[in-house]
Amino acid sequence: MKNSKQNNLKIALLQLLPEKTREENLKKGINACIEAKKRDADITLFPELWDIGYSIPPDKTELREKAILENEPFVQAFQQTAKKLNMAIAITFLEKHIPSPRNTLCVFDRHGNRILKYSKVHTCDFGNEKNLSAGDGFSTATLDTERGKVIIGAMICFDREFPETARILMLKGAEIILTPNACPMEINRISQLRARAYENMLAIATANYPKGHPDCNGHSTVFDGIAYSPGENSSRDTMILDAGENEGIYIAEISLNKLRAYRKSEIHGNAYRRPEKYRELICDKISEPFIREDRRK
Repeated sequence: MKNSKQNNLKIALLQLLPEKTREENLKKGINACIEAKKRDADITLFPELWDIGYSIPPDKTELREKAILENEPFVQAFQQTAKKLNMAIAITFLEKHIPSPRNTLCVFDRHGNRILKYSKVHTCDFGNEKNLSAGDGFSTATLDTERGKVIIGAMICFDREFPETARILMLKGAEIILTPNACPMEINRISQLRARAYENMLAIATANYPKGHPDCNGHSTVFDGIAYSPGENSSRDTMILDAGENEGIYIAEISLNKLRAYRKSEIHGNAYRRPEKYRELICDKISEPFIREDRRK
């Protein structure tokens, strides 16, 4: 390994249009992973619910019939591909679960080990996701790559809109948050990601569907979380990649050495928090104007 590449992590965002069947998405997804490896990627990230192209049936029976287990061929194929390519793969799928399916991400490392499994906590209960079970919480894992180890966490689409998500992952040690997505990424949603990266001093990689997929417009992004560079008098934009609208595989490179040095010296993250003053954050009371009839507990 060349010293110049050491600790510079390459993340591939698969901004792809889904096909009509899970089998076709499997084939297209595997081919995209192979191409990402040719481009020297360490981690490959899919958009949200790649196996069904984020096409969630409104009918509960059909929804349950579409769901799959982690040990079924679709997911296992990506586990085997991760080991074969010596590259981590973060694959998304509609997971079979009781009482209802989950919106799930699995991360397989370059050895083919599943190191992280996350199900979307903040389901979009104002849409078809109201029929999905929410995840249980947020966790991190240490990912072993050819360029060294890195602590990763995950959030999925609507999770991004709650600062608590990224905050908890930061408190659990996350250096990079992987974020599968399926929605229009306009200036305000992109600003949310920029804020989550800035306030927690971590990197956030988001893979979205391209323009042409319903209610999506591409703009997969990577923020490296480094707002101030040594020797510079002004701040810098932490966005290091904006994929635009078109379908494609987009690669971003994150310097782990620079990120870690920044996290050791800057003021954000957990340096000056006062958690003893934040009791209201765990209060579950909801008052006007935030009462919504379709909200589930």
